[in-house]
Order: sequence, then C-alpha cells, then structure tokens
Amino acid sequence: MSELLAQLNEPQREAAECTEGPVMIIAGAGSGKTRTLTYRIAHLVEQGVDPFHILALTFTNKAAGEMKERIIKLVGPEARNLWMGTFHSVFARLLRSDGNKLGYTNSFTIYDTDDSKAAIKQIVKQLNLDPKAYKPSYVMGRISMAKSNLLGPKEYMENPEIYQTDIDAKRPAIGTIYQMYDQRLHNSNAMDFDDLLFNMNILLRDFPDVLLKYQQRFQYIMVDEYQDTNFAQYLIVKKLAARHQNICVVGDDAQSIYAFRGANIQNIFNFKRDYPQMQLFKLEQNYRSTKTIVAAANSIIGHNRDQIEKELWSDNADGRCLRLLRCDDEKDEGMRVADSIQDTRLGEEAEYRDFAVLYRQNSLSRSVEDALRKMNIPYRVYQGISFYGRREVKDVLAYMRLAVNPHDDESLVRIINYPARGIGQTTMDKIRVAAADNDVSIWTVLENIADFGLGLTSGTVQKITDFVYLVKRFGAQVPTTDAFTLAKQIVYGSGILKALREEDDAESAERIENIEELLNGVQEFCEDSSELPNDNELRTSNSEFRTLDEFLQQVLLYTSEDKDKDKDANKVSLMTIHAAKGLEFPYVYVVGMEEQLFPSFLAATRAELEEERRLFYVAVTRAEKQVTLSYAQTRFNNGQRLGGEVSRFVEEIDPKYIEMPRRQSYPQAGTLPSAFFNVGKQPVVPKKKLEQKTHVIHGPAVANSPAEINAIMPGMKVQHEKFGVGQVLNIEGVADSRKATVFFEGVGQKQLMLKFAKLTIIEP
Repeated sequence: MSELLAQLNEPQREAAECTEGPVMIIAGAGSGKTRTLTYRIAHLVEQGVDPFHILALTFTNKAAGEMKERIIKLVGPEARNLWMGTFHSVFARLLRSDGNKLGYTNSFTIYDTDDSKAAIKQIVKQLNLDPKAYKPSYVMGRISMAKSNLLGPKEYMENPEIYQTDIDAKRPAIGTIYQMYDQRLHNSNAMDFDDLLFNMNILLRDFPDVLLKYQQRFQYIMVDEYQDTNFAQYLIVKKLAARHQNICVVGDDAQSIYAFRGANIQNIFNFKRDYPQMQLFKLEQNYRSTKTIVAAANSIIGHNRDQIEKELWSDNADGRCLRLLRCDDEKDEGMRVADSIQDTRLGEEAEYRDFAVLYRQNSLSRSVEDALRKMNIPYRVYQGISFYGRREVKDVLAYMRLAVNPHDDESLVRIINYPARGIGQTTMDKIRVAAADNDVSIWTVLENIADFGLGLTSGTVQKITDFVYLVKRFGAQVPTTDAFTLAKQIVYGSGILKALREEDDAESAERIENIEELLNGVQEFCEDSSELPNDNELRTSNSEFRTLDEFLQQVLLYTSEDKDKDKDANKVSLMTIHAAKGLEFPYVYVVGMEEQLFPSFLAATRAELEEERRLFYVAVTRAEKQVTLSYAQTRFNNGQRLGGEVSRFVEEIDPKYIEMPRRQSYPQAGTLPSAFFNVGKQPVVPKKKLEQKTHVIHGPAVANSPAEINAIMPGMKVQHEKFGVGQVLNIEGVADSRKATVFFEGVGQKQLMLKFAKLTIIEP
C-alpha cells in the first residue's frame, strides 16, 4: 500500500487507488470528499503521471486553490503543472489558445453582468422596444438558458416552443435581441460568462483536430460536485474523456440543490449508462456529525424516490436529538432562537462563531436579526448583506428618512431618481455644486430651485417640484399617522413596488418579498406596546400610536454598527441554506420550517419537491453537535397575519431523532430580567437627557453680524463662515433671489444665494 494513501480510511483509499477507467465516487455529507479527491490526484502524480495530463474541474476557485496547495504539500512543486480550476477558468484558458477558429483573438474580453446588461439595453433602445417589457435581467436570463442548452441565436429563433413561450410572455423579439447581442459580442471580440461553455462546446464539436489535441492532453479527468453540472458542462467532459475514459466524478445526489441555476441531477444518475464499465465507490462514514444527526438526515432523504442508495453512518458520539421550537409568530421565533443561542453558548462554553442560523429565503432573516441585536449577540450575514442593508430595503428606508428629515442629503441622492423620474446625473451635479457653494442642503436647493438659476429646462424644474411635493406630502403625515399606515403609503406612493413588479424576474420577486417583510416589521413595531420607551423624554411624539420617526430611531440604532470586515470574527452566521453548502458549524438553527415556506410553495412537481427535501438534508448535515428547527404558528405575509403549519419535512423525521416541543409560556420581548440582556456587563444606569448643543466650525472670527442681502454690492470685501475672506465680483437678481458671485482666496469663485450665505461686510 502507498504510504501516501495509508492516511485514508478503506473506502477512501480504494477510491483513490482506482485510477484507470471510469469511476464514480458518491461522497456523503462530511465523508471526506475533498480529502479523497486530493489524495487521488497526489497518488496519480506519485505513480508517475505527468501533471500536465491531469485535468481537475471544480465549481469554485477557492476549492481549486486549496486542493492544489494541499497536493503540492503532498508530492512537491511539480503539482503546480496540474490543470486545475473552475469550468469557466479552465475553458477560458483553452479558448485563448484556440478561439481564433471561432473568430476571436486570444485577447478577447469577458463581459460581466453589467457589460451584458448595458449591451442589451442599447439593443432594446435601437429596436424601439418597450424597455419595461424587455428588462435586461429578464432578457439575459432567457439568453443564458439558451446557451446553457447549447442553443445559438439561429436555433433559438427556429424553435417553435421557445418562440411561443416568448409570445405568451409578450416578448416576441427576444430571439432578435439574442441575435444582435451575439453579433455585438463578436464585433467587440468579447464573450460573456455563458459563452465560455457554449463556445468550448462549439470548438470541440466543429474542429476534430482541437478535440483530439485536448483528448490526448487530458488523459485523467476529475470532476468535483458532478451533481451540479449542467448540460453544457456534461457534454464537454464527455467529449474530452471519450478517448482514454479515465474519468472520475465525485459528488452526492442527495446534495443536488442548484436546479434553478441549470444543474441537472440526471447527469450523476446517468453516469452508469454513459460508462457501463464504471466502478462505484461510496464514502458513507460521516466525520462531522453525531450519530443522531446522521440518522435523522438518513430518515429525511429516505423519502426521495430518485436517489443513489447509500447509508450514511458515524462513529462519533450519539449526541442529542434534533429540537423543534413551536413559536407563536416570527418575532417569538427570533427571540426563542436568540435565547437558545445565548443559553447554549453559556452552558456549553461555546463561541458565537459556533452558531449558524439558516433559512430558505432571505426575508426570513429580519426577525432573527432584530432579536439578536436586542440581546447584544453579534452576527454577520454570510455571502450577503444584512436585511436592513439590502438595496431595496435601504431605498424604502431612504424615503422614510426623507419624510422625517428632508435635509438628509444621502437619502435624497439615493432615491431622487429612483424610480426613474427624469432627474438625471447632469442635473444632480449642478444641484450638488449649488448646495456646496451656498453651504446649504440639497433639499434647500430643490425647494428654491427657480431662485438658483441653474439653467434647467422647465420640464426638469417641474419634475423636481413634483418630487419636492411628494416628500412634503409624506412628511406632513409623520406626526398624524401611525408608522405602518404611512410606511405603506410611502412604499406604494413612491412607485418602488410598481417598478419592481414591472421587472418581472426572480431577483425582483425576492426584492418585493424583502420590502413586504420590512412592512411586516413596521406593523409589528406598531402593535408591540412593550417596546415603547418608559421615559417619555425618549418618545418623539405624544400620540397614542407609534410614528414613523420612532420606528426609524429604532432601526437606525440597530444598523449603526460598523460593517463586519473579518470573516473569522466571533459572530453568529446567518445565511440561506444554498449559501451554507460546503460549510459546517457545531450548532445549526433552521428557521421558517413551515409549509409554503419550506418546502417552497413554488415546488409544484415531485422533482421540485425532492430538490426541496435535498435542501433540507443539506441544512441538517451542516451541524456537528446540535440541530434546532423552528416554525411560527402565524406569520405576517403581505401585511396580513396568516396561520402556518409545520413543514412536512419535520414530520418525515423519524420520531426517535427529534424532540417535539412542549407548550410553555415564553416571556414577551421587554419583560425579561435586565440582567439577562447584560451578561458580563456593568449594570445599566439610566442617563439624563443630554442638553442639545450645536458645534459649528467657523472661519476667522469677525465682530460684525451678517449683512442684509440688499447691502451686499460689487467690489465689497466680505467674510463667509466656510470660505473665509472674498471679494464680490457681481450681483444678480432681486429680493430673496439676489445672488452674489464672490472670489475667495485659496478657494476660487463661488455663486451664492445671499439669503443663505450670511456674508459679513469687511470693507465697503
């Protein structure tokens, strides 16, 4: 036996030793898949195989880099010659060499998503099509689908089923856009991300000499996460391996969860059909989880009909049963999860980094985030951003903040032209300069737009006036309307929701869900009197209902923390289950375990339901020591509180491995002992309300008061608080519209509205 392979268990070693012919390694969760693949490649090199003849394909650059470094440590620097990387990175390299046969030079550009969207947007404009119907994201999705299935523009346009689908969607011109987009890419010597697979297939299909060259070069081929390959990737691998058939695929059908990205689970199911002589190895020992978690996971995935038979087992400790938390609502769920994390951390002497909260959809993080913040538990949102940091949520919050404080420049700039209202960047640049020159807020300029003489068209001035009226209308209701009612008016009145619905794609649908979840949070805030400050001095109104400025005060305090820049920081991790694949944590919480949420209400077929179940299997198998599931008996959905029932997936777990909840009273937020929220901290002493002070940095001190606006004349030497001493060059306008052009030493020439400038006359 090779000394190298002696470090593997028996099934791992057998799989690594079998280097000739087609091999499939089914690697269960936590079974050492990466270790086996790494040692298999190292064994090939140790046996004398030239690394130049080994191709290893992965799905992430990180995985490829880590594996290559480990192989180099095992067999030496010669392993640097391995062809190892993602599908896209390896094929881009090959296309640099042979893309000239397809009309590209070796310096072709690779378009990113923004490049592609910009090109499609221009084509839509060129064709005089409705930009609302032909949103770049939607068109890109259709083109990507076509390329993943190896359909070029001609095949796309000639396919009657596809054409009918586009007609039904009232977008019959997508084929034409695809054709023009493809031509534009060629003319620009560019490929998009999908082209790297599409063109590699064309190259191997149409040029036998190229196919033969790479078949001879890649005598040993290994593919990681084979269950996640799409049709284009499958065909490339099959063609390259056809000559030597030394192909090894590694994966787990039970963890195939990316159908929405084009992954085809049939590729792993059909491997034996493609290679009848293949040898199958199963890695079934789980090194990660307790025996109970592994047994529970087996009972979950056992309900799937389409699967490769295997039985995961563990030699670890028995461990505790899975726990189910039955919660009154999403707020109760968040508090129970946060309480459990704190209790477990203290009882087990664990770190915050040992905990992960997983969810089926991003919007479910909001109530958990709120609870973690209230209990001073640090957290980070993995592979994403905090709920309150998501773009659409920040857009709505910006409108809310403007309603409360229209002089908030950052919020104003964010949404003045979102949704689009014809106030472009050139106009905003002029407004910014005027505000800076006059030392006033952008809102002040907008309110007095006619007085500033910025040379804007009457149409643009009217659009600005309409925007000012919109913000004032929202602002007038702040003291007289409850927060939830006004928040709804802002969401609908601003046009944000309408704009997202018109985009009509998966991304916009999720963004709409997040806005609805924000409204749910505002409604909870209004209904929960327990969170009202006891000290009336902390209230921003004397009304009997909760106002929008009070909600913002709470949210802004929550979101004022610095961004997490350290991925290894001691914080609880929050993430979708898709993002959690490949990771592990001692303690895992899965929230939102309700029908219609998980499995998703979109899972309408058996195949879709089985993928949802595989997703649940992935969630459970991330845990090392403990799995806690939770569901809410009621949950806000689109402004309405709806009843929920526990997910069928929970009921499918063998009862031996899950602890069902006992009914018990749980203290409402705000009623827990204060010491509970301040573990390890000094007692919190109420502070007296601080006297409000304003600190202004002045220019050189002057004894005189600001002059009347009509007293300022050309030739005078004047003092400005910000710009210092200057000379008046010119005066325009009358009364409140009177403007002065002033030259300041060291600053330059500024045009100032005198009613705001507060100039002091130094010399007449």
